[in-house]
Amino acid sequence: MKYLVLTLLSTFFFLPLQAQPLTVDVCVYGGTSAGVIAAYTAKKAGKSVLLIEPGRHLGGMSSGGLGQTDIGNKYAISGLSRDFYRRIGRHYGRLEQWTFEPSVAERIFNQYIKEAGVPVWYDYRIATAEKLKDRLAWITLEPASGRVQGSRTVRAKVFIDCSYEGDLMVKAGVSYAVGREAASLYGESYNGVQLKDKHQFPEGIDPYRLPGKPESGLLWGISPERLAPNGTGDQKLQAYNFRLCLTNNPANRIPITRPQGYDSTKFELLLRYIEKRKPNELNWLLMHIQPMPNQKTDINNSGPFSTDMIGANYDYPEASYERRAQIIREHEHYTKSFLYFLGNDPRVPEHLRVEMRQWGYPKDEYTDNGNFSPQLYVREARRMIGEYVMAQANCESRVIVDDGVGMAAYTMDSHNCQRIVVDGMVKNEGDVQVGGFPPYPVSYRALVPKRAECSNLLVPVCLSATHIAYGSIRMEPVFMVLAQSAAVAACLAVNRNQAVQDVDVKLVQSILRDNPLMDYRQPEILLDDADTTQIVTNGLWKRDSQSVHGRFGRSYLVAPAGELAAPVVEFSPMIPKTGKYRIYFYNLNINGQSPKTAVGVKAGAQKTVLTLDTREAANDWVLLGEYTLQKGRQNAVWVSGLNATGLTVADAVLFQPVN
Repeated sequence: MKYLVLTLLSTFFFLPLQAQPLTVDVCVYGGTSAGVIAAYTAKKAGKSVLLIEPGRHLGGMSSGGLGQTDIGNKYAISGLSRDFYRRIGRHYGRLEQWTFEPSVAERIFNQYIKEAGVPVWYDYRIATAEKLKDRLAWITLEPASGRVQGSRTVRAKVFIDCSYEGDLMVKAGVSYAVGREAASLYGESYNGVQLKDKHQFPEGIDPYRLPGKPESGLLWGISPERLAPNGTGDQKLQAYNFRLCLTNNPANRIPITRPQGYDSTKFELLLRYIEKRKPNELNWLLMHIQPMPNQKTDINNSGPFSTDMIGANYDYPEASYERRAQIIREHEHYTKSFLYFLGNDPRVPEHLRVEMRQWGYPKDEYTDNGNFSPQLYVREARRMIGEYVMAQANCESRVIVDDGVGMAAYTMDSHNCQRIVVDGMVKNEGDVQVGGFPPYPVSYRALVPKRAECSNLLVPVCLSATHIAYGSIRMEPVFMVLAQSAAVAACLAVNRNQAVQDVDVKLVQSILRDNPLMDYRQPEILLDDADTTQIVTNGLWKRDSQSVHGRFGRSYLVAPAGELAAPVVEFSPMIPKTGKYRIYFYNLNINGQSPKTAVGVKAGAQKTVLTLDTREAANDWVLLGEYTLQKGRQNAVWVSGLNATGLTVADAVLFQPVN
C-alpha cells in the first residue's frame, strides 16, 4: 500500500508540463488571417494571449492561394487589415498591394506573431469545452497530427473563434445554421434555391452517360435530386475549391503529372461542355487565371465545370476531423485530375492542352506540402445565430446598424450548390452574384452569441449572418477587420470583467478609430469626398454615387470639361502637429475622364503643382510627394479641371505621417 501511494504521488508530480492547464486572458482558436490579427491586437493591448492553429501554417486562405484579394471597395478595409496590405505593398515596392504570392503573405503573418510575441500552439485542435453557467471556462485540445503528443487544456477569460468551421463556437453550445435559409425567413430575395445563368451550362447539354437514355445513369458529378422552387431553404453548401498558385516560369515550374487513382470518366461532362462552347482559351470559360507577381497565378473557379467540386462538401461542417481530412483529399485529387485532364487527354482540343501544359506547381511555394496548397477554400460552413443576424437588407443598406465595428462591401456572392437535371439538360444551381451597393457596417451584435448561450466568446469569422449576407461579408480583408474589433472588445471585457454582450461598442469604435494599428503611432488622415467638413468645392462639381468599379467609398466628385472657370476641389485636413507627411491621391478611373489632371499641394507657405497621367496606376494611390505640413488647417490638396479635355475626378486623399 505504501509503495502504491508513493507511485501515485510520483506520477502526479512528474506529469508532463503540457498536461498542466494554461491560463490566459484571451485565447484565439484558428490561425487564419483573422486569428493572427485578433491575437496580435490582444497582445498589443497588454493581454496574455494564446493562438491555437490545428495545422502548420498561419494565414488561412490569405496565405493559402487567395492572392487576388476580393475587396469590393478599398474604403471598407481599415486598421490592421489595411496594414497587412500595406506590408504586402512594401514587399513589392508600393504603398499597398492586393495581389501577392502565398509565401509572402505567410511571411507577413509570421511577422505579426513575432512582433507581438504571441505564443502559437500548432497541430492542436479542440476536443471538448467546459462551461460554468453561461461562461466558457476551459477547452481541451488534442493532437491534430503525429507531430505533437498529449492533450492540452486552456483556460481563458475570453475566447475568440477565428476558424472557418466554427468548431469552438459549437463546442461552447452556441446556436448556428448550416446551408441556405428559406428566402422568406428573413425577407430576402436571393437566399435559398436560385437557378441563375452565371457559371451555367449552355442549353442542350445531355446529362446521361448515353445521350438521350436516362436508364444509362447520370454522368459523374450530377445529382439525381429534383429542382426545388426558387427561395426554398436547404442544407446545401456553396462549393469549395483550392485557389491554385501555378507558374509558367520554366525555371520554377514542376510539371502537373497524372495523380494516382486518376479517372478520366469524371470529365465526360466537361468534354460535352467544351464541345458545345468551343472555348478559345482556358481563361474565363474553364477557369479564372488571375496573374500574381513573379509569373504566378491565383486560379479560381470560372464557368460551369471548373475547379469547384460542386456537391462534394455537404457533410463537411458537421463531419469528424477524419472525414474532413478525407473531403480535403478528395478535393485535392479532383483538382489535380482536372488540371491533368485539360493538359493531356487527347479529346481536349490541342490548343487548350498546349496552354494548360505551360503551367505547373511553383517550386518555391508550399515546399512542405508537395508544392500544393494545404488550405481548402471553405467558403462557408457554420454560421452563428447570434444577438443580431446580418441579412440582405443590411447589405443593400435598407437597414443600417448603429453598432458597426467594421465595413463590408463585396457583392452578395454564392458559388453553385448543386448540379442537377432540369428539363432533360444539366444545370448548375445556387450561383448568386448581386452587387451595386456601397460599403455597409457589420453589427457588433453579429460577432457575439446570444447572452444565455455564452457570455465570453466572440466569433468574427463564422459570424451571425444569413447565407446570402455571409456571401458578401466572408472576404479575407473583412474577416481581419472584424477580428481586430473582436479582440478590442475582448480586452475591454477582460478589463471590466464584463460579458462580451455588455461591452461599450462606442468605446470599441473610438479605439479602432484613434489607435487603428494598436501601437500608438500617429494615425494617418484619410479624406474621402463625402467628408464635406474638410472638403470645399468651387465650380460645377457633382457627387456621383453610382456603382463604379474601383471607386473609394460611397461616392466620388466629377466635373465636366469646357467650363470658363476651372472647377476646383480642395481637401483641407486638420493636421494634429507639424511634421512630415507622404501625400497620396486616389486615382479613380472612369469613362470619359481627362487623361491629364492638375493637382496641387499647399504645405504651409510652400505650393507645388503637379500634372497626373490618369491612365497610369488606375484605381490606385499615386504618391504626390513628401511634405512638411503645418499644424492646423494651413495645408491642402486641390484638384483642378484646368486644361482638362474630359471629366475631372476627385475621390480621396491620404496623408500618411512619416514615422
